[in-house]
Amino acid sequence: MSSSWLAQILFAKAYDLAGWTGPAALAAACAAASFALLTAILSRALPAIYASLIALAALVLTCGHLLARPHVLVMPIMLVWANGLITASERREAPSFWLLPLIALWANLHGGFLFGLVLVGAFALDALWNALPAQRPALALRWAAFGIGALAACCVTPYGWGSILASLKILGLGELLHLIQEWRPATFSEIDPFALSILGLLGAALYYGARLPLPRILLVLGLLHMALSHIRNLELFALLLPLAVLTPVATQFRLRGSGIVRPRAVPAAILVAGLCTWTSIAAARQVLSPPPTHSPAAAVDAMKARHVKRVLNDLQFGGYLIWRQVPVFIDGRAELYGETFGMSLARALQLKDVNGFLSLLKTYDIDAVMLAPDTPASRLLDHIEGWQRLYADDRVVVHVRTAS
Repeated sequence: MSSSWLAQILFAKAYDLAGWTGPAALAAACAAASFALLTAILSRALPAIYASLIALAALVLTCGHLLARPHVLVMPIMLVWANGLITASERREAPSFWLLPLIALWANLHGGFLFGLVLVGAFALDALWNALPAQRPALALRWAAFGIGALAACCVTPYGWGSILASLKILGLGELLHLIQEWRPATFSEIDPFALSILGLLGAALYYGARLPLPRILLVLGLLHMALSHIRNLELFALLLPLAVLTPVATQFRLRGSGIVRPRAVPAAILVAGLCTWTSIAAARQVLSPPPTHSPAAAVDAMKARHVKRVLNDLQFGGYLIWRQVPVFIDGRAELYGETFGMSLARALQLKDVNGFLSLLKTYDIDAVMLAPDTPASRLLDHIEGWQRLYADDRVVVHVRTAS
């Protein structure tokens, strides 16, 4: 089961169409659409220069996350969804049911759709906070109906309720999450764009005395907590924080928007055609491919020449092995393997459980081990009888079982 099944199909079709350029171009197009949408939304309440600078700052914060992965495909969907909820809240009415197909599409593209449901609750609270006491009961019922509709829309997937359960499994991986780079907490050991943004926003709020309603304060604190808890949530902070504070800040400081810019059809078509042409030229002049760190082609070629069947691999090599049609021991979809299995494997490869590592080799009849050079288990195999190095470079080491 994969909550990103539709994104995988889209990336696969893009690859069939244009090789590795296809997924890269698809991800780039979705990222470009996201920041164009963010700029357009901000421009309704802020001068164009302010809207552009905020969108540029959000781009800088999310640059490290703009990869050819499913979460990039849902970024424009998330912005339209959040903007629809915010607009309804500020008008003291329930969102339009025409928004529901968006979260259904989100649920088929990426497991982060659960956060879309959280946003429904957040802005329902905001709407009730802004409404008059006499309006609140009816408004609460309409938001509740929309929330139930959104929950039902999230089940319009090949897996039904299973999509929600699969997404919840990721959040329940416990200790294993800390071993996955994107799920690790942010640190301030170095001054990076995220640290600068936090310090800058805090300083500006203190100096100018920015004020927000209580529900918006809770939402801002929630976004900040998510970004600090897990690196992968940084794009949520960068894209949604400006929307959460937009109207209160613009109202407090009496800022006026530049209005909705409606591009003319012919210039827009020329621009899109030019961008497509430039992308084609750039792709023809430079061959795109995954970075060697995660695509050890020579190592896999050596294993295939040896006709190995059962490979014990590091998690980071799982995706490439699947692409090369080599059965994997584990890959990046940690929710499929669970915390117990993942942590047992991690302890075994780090030799915190040497007997566990030796037991893995025997129990699963492993005939090849593919690990990073700095993995303790890889160095141990250099000293175990019955194993020999088949391939090694600065990114990967492959050991195979000898005939004896």
